[in-house]
Amino acid sequence: MHLILFDDTTRLHLLPFTHTRPVADIRCGILTMRERWEKCLGQASFTLTEAYLQHKFPLESGADNLLVNAAVFATAELCAAMAQLQLGQRLMAGNVVLAARVAAVATGELTVALEGAAIAVAFEGAVTKLGKLPDIFSMNDAALRSDFALLTAGRSSQPIPESNTVMGREQVFLEEGAVVSCSIINAATGPVYIAKDAEIMEGCIIRGPLALGEHAVLKMGAKIYGATTIGAGSKVGGEVNNVVFFANSNKGHDGFLGNSVVGEWCNFGADSNNSNLKNNYDEVRLWSEHTNNFAKTGLQFCGLMMADHSKCGINTMFNTGTVIGVSCNIYGAGFPRNFVPSFSWGGAAGFQVYDIKKAMLTADRVLARRGIQLDEADRIIFEHVFEATASQRNY
Repeated sequence: MHLILFDDTTRLHLLPFTHTRPVADIRCGILTMRERWEKCLGQASFTLTEAYLQHKFPLESGADNLLVNAAVFATAELCAAMAQLQLGQRLMAGNVVLAARVAAVATGELTVALEGAAIAVAFEGAVTKLGKLPDIFSMNDAALRSDFALLTAGRSSQPIPESNTVMGREQVFLEEGAVVSCSIINAATGPVYIAKDAEIMEGCIIRGPLALGEHAVLKMGAKIYGATTIGAGSKVGGEVNNVVFFANSNKGHDGFLGNSVVGEWCNFGADSNNSNLKNNYDEVRLWSEHTNNFAKTGLQFCGLMMADHSKCGINTMFNTGTVIGVSCNIYGAGFPRNFVPSFSWGGAAGFQVYDIKKAMLTADRVLARRGIQLDEADRIIFEHVFEATASQRNY
């Protein structure tokens, strides 16, 4: 049976992060939504998403396919219910399709595929689902704790070096090759997971829950408050509070980042900061690319949403509830606008269009530093996002 993770309309509410990835590859907790489903169901997955993304995230189907809603958090109870589905059945939570077992799936035909599972089976258990941008950081605490239990069950941590001061030692887990030196770790407030070959440099102060991905680095003297996830290959320093870094992004210097989400291949200049609380303590609103308007978050604390390949220069200041699109270059004095469309170049003094060829050249250079090449699938995504967001760049 083929496991296929599908995008429903939730992907529209998770832009700009879903410009460059399906919902399945959003990270929340230690794992991505995909990694959690694959571990729970015990098999590799394929993807049913937008046509321009299928080049990088392929779809493969057969005569028997389990379609799973990628925006839903995997649980043992859900996986058990999905294992009981027969061909032609769909698992429902109210009006939300959780999963469907179907005989045929084709690219771009989610509705048609789901019609092949006309028999509804109600799921009575608890369901948690991503619904909007701030969910990625606001649900990170619960997801991180759950993932920690999943990944460490029945296993033993590598020894924690004696040079560290540790509280809640039983809630700290070091994978093979992890390096932690002369730091303070408080896991009494939540688990701390240090992945393979990750490094915590000297003088870091950590208050869990925290996940540090493979080959990720906490720079010297970093101050980290949970719930924070630092994805594989990322380098982080300064003060960070409840932030999710997807992977391969750098905030290597001093400066504050809080209640925020950072995509892949982003970079923060030294002493860059964001506001996560309005001066009047009012509810924060975020720009929605789907509705082309500001939307209420229901949150008092909400910071920066920065999509893939975007960067900012030294001393950049981001206002409360700022959304930065794909491949933006932000610099200069003052606060840039609260929504910066994809492929924008500039700052508070004004923006211009970031030429697509120059943007891809920069991306190619950035990836090359990690031994990765910008391939044709990546170029198709860049070109599609550039065209799809053109109407937003009305500076």
